[in-house]
Amino acid sequence: MSAPTTKKPTVTEREARQVAEAAREQDWRKPSFAKELFLGRFRLDLIHPHPLPADEDVRRGEEFLARLREFCETKIDSARIEREARIPDEVVTGLKELGALGMKIDIKYGGLGLTQVYYNKALALVGSANPAVGALLSAHQSIGVPQPLKIFGTQEQKDAFLPRCARTDISAFLLTEPDVGSDPARLATTAVPDGDDYVLDGVKLWTTNGVVADLLVVMARVPRSEGHKGGITAFVVEAGSEGITVENRNAFMGLRGLENGVTRFHQVRVPAANRIGPEGAGLKIALTTLNTGRLSLPAMCVGAGKWCLKIAREWSAVREQWGKPVALHEAVGSKISFIAATTFALEAVVDLSSQMADENRNDIRIEAALAKLYGSEMACLMADELVQIRGGRGFETAESLAARGERAVPAEQLLRDLRINRIFEGSTEIMHLLIAREAVDAHLSVAGDLIDPDKSLQDKAKAGANAGVFYAKWLPKLVAGPGQLPTSYADFKHGVDLSPHLRYVERHARKLARSTFYAMSRWQGRMETKQGFLGRVVDIGAELFAMSAACVRAELLRSQGDHGREAYQLADAFCRQSRVRVDELFTRLWSNTDDLDRKVVKGVLGGSYEWLERGIVDPSGEGPWIADATPGPSARENVRRPIE
Repeated sequence: MSAPTTKKPTVTEREARQVAEAAREQDWRKPSFAKELFLGRFRLDLIHPHPLPADEDVRRGEEFLARLREFCETKIDSARIEREARIPDEVVTGLKELGALGMKIDIKYGGLGLTQVYYNKALALVGSANPAVGALLSAHQSIGVPQPLKIFGTQEQKDAFLPRCARTDISAFLLTEPDVGSDPARLATTAVPDGDDYVLDGVKLWTTNGVVADLLVVMARVPRSEGHKGGITAFVVEAGSEGITVENRNAFMGLRGLENGVTRFHQVRVPAANRIGPEGAGLKIALTTLNTGRLSLPAMCVGAGKWCLKIAREWSAVREQWGKPVALHEAVGSKISFIAATTFALEAVVDLSSQMADENRNDIRIEAALAKLYGSEMACLMADELVQIRGGRGFETAESLAARGERAVPAEQLLRDLRINRIFEGSTEIMHLLIAREAVDAHLSVAGDLIDPDKSLQDKAKAGANAGVFYAKWLPKLVAGPGQLPTSYADFKHGVDLSPHLRYVERHARKLARSTFYAMSRWQGRMETKQGFLGRVVDIGAELFAMSAACVRAELLRSQGDHGREAYQLADAFCRQSRVRVDELFTRLWSNTDDLDRKVVKGVLGGSYEWLERGIVDPSGEGPWIADATPGPSARENVRRPIE
C-alpha cells in the first residue's frame, strides 16, 4: 500500500470553527460555578463549604507524598538535568519503582489510585524539584494514554495498556503538526483503513515524552469511505512499531530535560482494536481529557509560586540596602506581598477545582481552563518578580553563582522553565477563546440562530421568541443582588473581614454579565472577532473565580484551626490586589486601542512600516518558516531513546 499523496486539508475559517464546535461537550448536565459566574449568578453554595477529600484518600495520598518527597530530595539533581539537558535514566527508573507513573491509574490496574487533589500535590512537589520531571509525569498521565483510556477506552484496552502505563511504559500525546497547532481542522496525518488495521502516515511536532515513549496516543484523520464515518480519530500506537521514526529531539529556552521530539509515521500499521472510541471522536476525546488534565499545569505553577516565596523571603531578609533589609523597602515589599498572596490564591483555585473534579458533582470544564490560564500567567509574573528581587543575581545562572561561592539559586531557570506554560495545552490566546465560548454558551443556545447567517427566517423568528423569554427572566436579575447588602456573607468575618470581597464578586459578576450581553447586542455575529474584548471578559472571570476560591479556602483553614488568621490575611491581600486588576479590566472593556491596533497590523502586514526595520542585522538562519511534512519514509536517524 503506497503512502497517500493527498494535500493538506484546506478549510475555511467557518469550517474550522464547525470542527471545533462539533468537538465541544454540548450539554451542561451538572452545575458549574464558573459558568454561573459568567451569567451574573454568584453561586457560592456550589463551592462553600469547601469540599473535602475522604479520610482514606488523605491517608494514601500523604503516605505517597512522603515517599515522593524523599525521592525528590535524594535522587533528583536539578542542576545535573539542566547541565546535561536530560533526565537521567535512573531517575525515571526510580519514579517507575515508586509507582509515580500510575498515580492516577486505578489500583486494580497496578496504579496508586490517587485523587486529583493528591495527584496535583505530587506534581507540585516534583515540579519544584525539577519542572522537566514534572512535565514528564504530567504528559504521561494527564494527556497521555491513561486518561483517555480511563474515560473512553474499552475494557480490553484498559486491561492491555493501563498495567503497562502504571509501572513500566511512558506515554505521549501526539496532536500538533508542523503546520497545524490550535486549528485541528487542518490535521494532515492520515489513518487509512486496511482490513483489520489502520495505516498511519504523517508527521507530528512537539511530542512531549515522544523521544522516550513506549506508547503513543495519536490523532489522525480517517478518510470517509464505505463503512467508515471518517474524521479525526484517536489511536493507541506502540512507539516501537515499524515505520515510526523520531527524527529530532527538540531543544527549548527552558525545560532542558524535556524529551520532546518530531515523530514521523510511514505506513505504520495499527490494529483497529487500538482505536479509542469511534471514528471522528478524536477531538472530543482530546478536549474531554483536558477538562481535568489541564489542572496538572497550574498545580506545578503552585509549586513554583511556593519556591518563589521561599527564596524571596530568605534573600530579602539577608540582603541590605540603605541600612535595612530590602524586604522593608516598599518597592521590594510590594513584590513579596504579590508573590505570597498570589501563591495562596492559586493554590486555592487548584485545590478547589481538583476536589470538585474528584467529587464529580460539578461540571468543571471552565474552572479547569481558568486554573490553567490564570496559573500560567500569574506564575510567570511571580518568577519575573523574583528575578527582579534578586537583582543581578536573579539574571545569573545557578552554576555561575556557585562557581563564585554563592548559593546556587536557579531563579533565571525558573523564569525560562515557566514561560512555556503560557503556550502548553492551549495558549493564553486560545484559552481566552475557549473559555469565552463556554461563557456565552447560554446566550448562543437561545439566540445563536439570530446571528447565524445560514439560518432561515423561520429559524430566526423561533430563536427570537426563545430569546425574548430567556432575557425577560434573566436581565432583571442582573440589576440587584446580595452584593449590595452590607450584611451579606457575614460568616466570612473573623478578625479580618472577607465579606466585602465576596460582595464585590457578586456585584461584578452581574456587571460582567451585563457587559457581555451589551457586547453581543452591539456586535452580534461579529462578536467572535472581538478577541481583545473576549479576552478581558475571561480575565475578569478568572480574577473573580480566584477571589472566591481564596475566601473559601481561608474560611476552610480557619474552621480547621490551620493557620486561619494568616490565611484570612493572605486572602484579604489577594482580593485587594485582584480588585485593582478587575477595575482596570472593566475600564479596558470599552476604553482600549483594539480598533487602532487592527489598523496598525494591516499596515505592518502590508509593508507600510518596513522602513522601521532598517538599521539592524537579522541573526536568523536560513530555512523555511515551517518544515516540510510531506508523508513518506524518513531519511533521518531514529533518535528514539526508550528507557528500560
